[in-house]
Amino acid sequence: MGGFNPKQLQSMLAQAREQYEALQKKLAETVVEASAGGGAVNVRMNGRKNLLSVTIEPELARSGDAEMLQDLITAAVNEAGRKVDEVLQTSVGGLLGGMQGLL
Repeated sequence: MGGFNPKQLQSMLAQAREQYEALQKKLAETVVEASAGGGAVNVRMNGRKNLLSVTIEPELARSGDAEMLQDLITAAVNEAGRKVDEVLQTSVGGLLGGMQGLL
């Protein structure tokens, strides 16, 4: 009969903590890029969803169309956020997949 093994649980928790810390480090180091308007607006975002930079083509900025510029920035930032979500889902999926043998 198997029974509860506190040492095995402690080992599993330590492994989960290590994997969580590795995931946090990977997210901090991950940088995604996204664009909108055919490249008129480009953004860079890290895995923690901090916006790192926004680049706007000068012609678009000079156009004076603030509403279009706002829409393109919003679209690019949202796309970068989706890319971060994909990276996170893949990373967490791998983390959880690795723990299946322990559960």
